[in-house]
Amino acid sequence: MPNETLAVVLAGGLARRMGGGDKPLRLLAGRPLLDHVLERLRPQVADIILNANGDSSRFAGWGLPVVPDGLPDHPGPLAGILAALDWAAAERPGFEWVASVPGDSPLIPGDLVARLHAAREAADVPLACARSDGQAHPPIGLWPVALRHDLRAALAAGERKIDRWTARHGIAHADWPTQPLDPFFNANAPEDLAEAEALLAALATGRG
Repeated sequence: MPNETLAVVLAGGLARRMGGGDKPLRLLAGRPLLDHVLERLRPQVADIILNANGDSSRFAGWGLPVVPDGLPDHPGPLAGILAALDWAAAERPGFEWVASVPGDSPLIPGDLVARLHAAREAADVPLACARSDGQAHPPIGLWPVALRHDLRAALAAGERKIDRWTARHGIAHADWPTQPLDPFFNANAPEDLAEAEALLAALATGRG
Protein backbone atom coordinates (compact mmCIF):
# COMPACT_ATOMS: atom_id res chain seq x y z
CA MET A 1 0.00 0.00 0.00
CA PRO A 2 2.73 2.53 -0.81
CA ASN A 3 0.20 4.84 -2.47
CA GLU A 4 -1.64 5.14 0.87
CA THR A 5 1.45 5.50 3.06
CA LEU A 6 3.18 8.65 4.25
CA ALA A 7 6.67 8.34 5.70
CA VAL A 8 8.00 10.44 8.56
CA VAL A 9 11.69 10.74 9.30
CA LEU A 10 11.98 11.25 13.06
CA ALA A 11 14.53 13.95 13.88
CA GLY A 12 12.99 15.57 16.93
CA GLY A 13 15.35 14.16 19.56
CA LEU A 14 18.10 15.96 21.47
CA ALA A 15 21.01 13.79 20.17
CA ARG A 16 22.77 13.91 23.55
CA ARG A 17 25.10 11.00 22.76
CA MET A 18 26.07 12.71 19.49
CA GLY A 19 26.96 15.87 21.38
CA GLY A 20 23.72 17.70 20.56
CA GLY A 21 22.53 19.15 17.29
CA ASP A 22 20.79 17.35 14.45
CA LYS A 23 21.95 13.79 13.89
CA PRO A 24 20.46 13.62 10.36
CA LEU A 25 22.79 16.48 9.32
CA ARG A 26 25.96 14.66 10.42
CA LEU A 27 28.04 13.50 7.48
CA LEU A 28 28.35 9.88 6.46
CA ALA A 29 30.57 9.09 3.48
CA GLY A 30 30.55 12.79 2.65
CA ARG A 31 26.77 13.15 2.68
CA PRO A 32 24.28 13.97 5.45
CA LEU A 33 22.72 10.94 7.14
CA LEU A 34 19.37 12.31 5.98
CA ASP A 35 20.39 11.84 2.34
CA HIS A 36 21.03 8.16 2.91
CA VAL A 37 17.71 7.67 4.71
CA LEU A 38 15.70 9.48 2.03
CA GLU A 39 17.43 7.65 -0.80
CA ARG A 40 16.23 4.33 0.58
CA LEU A 41 12.82 5.53 1.71
CA ARG A 42 11.56 7.54 -1.28
CA PRO A 43 10.76 4.60 -3.61
CA GLN A 44 8.68 2.93 -0.88
CA VAL A 45 6.05 5.58 -0.06
CA ALA A 46 3.83 8.22 -1.62
CA ASP A 47 5.21 11.18 0.33
CA ILE A 48 7.71 12.03 3.09
CA ILE A 49 7.76 14.56 5.90
CA LEU A 50 10.37 15.37 8.52
CA ASN A 51 9.57 15.59 12.22
CA ALA A 52 11.92 18.16 13.75
CA ASN A 53 11.70 20.92 16.32
CA GLY A 54 13.14 24.43 16.27
CA ASP A 55 14.04 26.47 13.20
CA SER A 56 12.92 24.49 10.16
CA SER A 57 15.14 26.47 7.78
CA ARG A 58 18.09 24.18 8.54
CA PHE A 59 16.31 21.48 6.52
CA ALA A 60 15.23 23.79 3.67
CA GLY A 61 17.60 22.16 1.19
CA TRP A 62 15.58 18.94 1.17
CA GLY A 63 12.25 20.49 0.25
CA LEU A 64 10.31 18.40 2.77
CA PRO A 65 7.48 19.58 5.00
CA VAL A 66 8.95 19.97 8.50
CA VAL A 67 6.43 19.09 11.21
CA PRO A 68 7.31 19.81 14.86
CA ASP A 69 6.08 17.92 17.90
CA GLY A 70 2.69 19.11 19.05
CA LEU A 71 3.75 18.58 22.68
CA PRO A 72 6.39 20.51 24.66
CA ASP A 73 9.62 19.32 26.29
CA HIS A 74 10.67 16.66 23.76
CA PRO A 75 8.50 13.78 25.02
CA GLY A 76 10.08 11.28 22.62
CA PRO A 77 9.32 9.51 19.34
CA LEU A 78 5.65 8.92 20.10
CA ALA A 79 5.15 12.69 19.91
CA GLY A 80 6.79 12.78 16.49
CA ILE A 81 4.62 9.91 15.32
CA LEU A 82 1.51 11.70 16.56
CA ALA A 83 2.58 14.88 14.74
CA ALA A 84 2.89 12.85 11.54
CA LEU A 85 -0.50 11.19 12.00
CA ASP A 86 -2.14 14.57 12.57
CA TRP A 87 -0.37 16.04 9.53
CA ALA A 88 -1.52 13.14 7.36
CA ALA A 89 -5.12 13.56 8.50
CA ALA A 90 -5.07 17.30 7.74
CA GLU A 91 -2.88 17.47 4.63
CA ARG A 92 -3.17 14.04 2.98
CA PRO A 93 -6.66 12.81 3.90
CA GLY A 94 -6.40 9.91 1.44
CA PHE A 95 -3.46 8.42 3.32
CA GLU A 96 -4.37 5.77 5.88
CA TRP A 97 -0.88 4.87 7.08
CA VAL A 98 2.31 6.49 8.34
CA ALA A 99 5.64 4.66 8.30
CA SER A 100 8.24 6.03 10.72
CA VAL A 101 12.01 5.84 10.42
CA PRO A 102 14.66 7.50 12.62
CA GLY A 103 16.87 10.03 10.91
CA ASP A 104 19.99 8.18 12.07
CA SER A 105 19.28 4.84 10.35
CA PRO A 106 21.02 5.04 6.98
CA LEU A 107 20.77 1.34 6.04
CA ILE A 108 17.01 0.76 6.12
CA PRO A 109 15.87 -2.01 3.74
CA GLY A 110 14.39 -1.22 0.36
CA ASP A 111 11.39 -3.43 1.17
CA LEU A 112 10.77 -2.05 4.66
CA VAL A 113 7.33 -0.53 4.11
CA ALA A 114 6.01 -3.42 2.01
CA ARG A 115 7.07 -5.97 4.61
CA LEU A 116 5.61 -3.97 7.48
CA HIS A 117 2.28 -3.93 5.66
CA ALA A 118 2.53 -7.65 4.92
CA ALA A 119 3.28 -8.48 8.57
CA ARG A 120 0.35 -6.39 9.78
CA GLU A 121 -2.05 -7.98 7.31
CA ALA A 122 -0.88 -11.52 8.08
CA ALA A 123 -1.35 -11.02 11.82
CA ASP A 124 -4.60 -9.06 11.38
CA VAL A 125 -3.46 -6.30 13.73
CA PRO A 126 -3.33 -2.52 13.18
CA LEU A 127 0.38 -1.95 13.89
CA ALA A 128 3.73 -3.31 12.77
CA CYS A 129 7.38 -2.68 13.57
CA ALA A 130 10.73 -3.90 12.33
CA ARG A 131 12.77 -6.54 14.13
CA SER A 132 16.27 -7.88 13.49
CA ASP A 133 17.77 -10.95 15.12
CA GLY A 134 14.94 -10.96 17.64
CA GLN A 135 15.38 -7.32 18.67
CA ALA A 136 12.40 -5.06 17.98
CA HIS A 137 12.93 -1.52 16.73
CA PRO A 138 9.77 0.29 17.90
CA PRO A 139 10.48 3.66 16.17
CA ILE A 140 10.69 1.85 12.81
CA GLY A 141 7.04 1.08 12.39
CA LEU A 142 3.74 1.38 10.62
CA TRP A 143 0.92 3.39 12.19
CA PRO A 144 -2.74 3.80 11.17
CA VAL A 145 -3.86 7.41 10.99
CA ALA A 146 -7.14 6.30 12.61
CA LEU A 147 -5.35 5.67 15.93
CA ARG A 148 -4.13 9.26 16.32
CA HIS A 149 -6.81 10.21 18.86
CA ASP A 150 -5.98 7.24 21.07
CA LEU A 151 -2.28 8.07 20.86
CA ARG A 152 -2.95 11.70 21.76
CA ALA A 153 -4.90 10.61 24.84
CA ALA A 154 -2.13 8.21 25.86
CA LEU A 155 0.52 10.92 25.57
CA ALA A 156 -1.65 13.34 27.55
CA ALA A 157 -1.85 10.69 30.27
CA GLY A 158 1.94 10.47 30.41
CA GLU A 159 2.68 7.50 28.16
CA ARG A 160 6.16 7.65 26.61
CA LYS A 161 6.98 4.01 25.83
CA ILE A 162 6.22 2.99 22.25
CA ASP A 163 5.99 -0.73 22.90
CA ARG A 164 3.68 -0.29 25.87
CA TRP A 165 1.22 1.71 23.79
CA THR A 166 1.41 -0.59 20.76
CA ALA A 167 0.81 -3.66 22.94
CA ARG A 168 -2.62 -2.29 23.77
CA HIS A 169 -3.69 -2.46 20.13
CA GLY A 170 -1.78 -5.43 18.72
CA ILE A 171 1.46 -5.27 16.81
CA ALA A 172 3.13 -7.54 14.26
CA HIS A 173 6.87 -7.80 13.61
CA ALA A 174 8.63 -7.94 10.26
CA ASP A 175 11.93 -9.78 10.67
CA TRP A 176 15.33 -9.24 9.10
CA PRO A 177 18.68 -10.95 9.75
CA THR A 178 21.63 -8.98 11.14
CA GLN A 179 24.20 -10.71 8.96
CA PRO A 180 26.10 -9.63 6.99
CA LEU A 181 24.86 -6.36 8.53
CA ASP A 182 21.99 -5.05 10.60
CA PRO A 183 19.74 -2.97 8.33
CA PHE A 184 18.53 -1.06 11.37
CA PHE A 185 21.95 0.08 12.51
CA ASN A 186 21.63 3.57 13.95
CA ALA A 187 24.31 6.19 14.45
CA ASN A 188 23.86 7.32 18.05
CA ALA A 189 27.41 8.46 18.78
CA PRO A 190 30.27 9.92 16.70
CA GLU A 191 32.12 6.59 16.62
CA ASP A 192 29.03 4.98 15.06
CA LEU A 193 29.51 7.11 11.95
CA ALA A 194 32.84 5.43 11.22
CA GLU A 195 31.22 2.01 11.63
CA ALA A 196 28.37 3.02 9.32
CA GLU A 197 30.85 4.23 6.72
CA ALA A 198 32.57 0.84 6.77
CA LEU A 199 29.19 -0.90 6.35
CA LEU A 200 28.32 1.31 3.38
CA ALA A 201 31.69 0.60 1.79
CA ALA A 202 31.07 -3.14 2.22
CA LEU A 203 27.67 -2.78 0.54
CA ALA A 204 29.17 -0.83 -2.34
CA THR A 205 31.78 -3.49 -3.01
CA GLY A 206 29.37 -6.39 -2.65
CA ARG A 207 30.76 -7.62 0.66
CA GLY A 208 27.65 -6.57 2.63
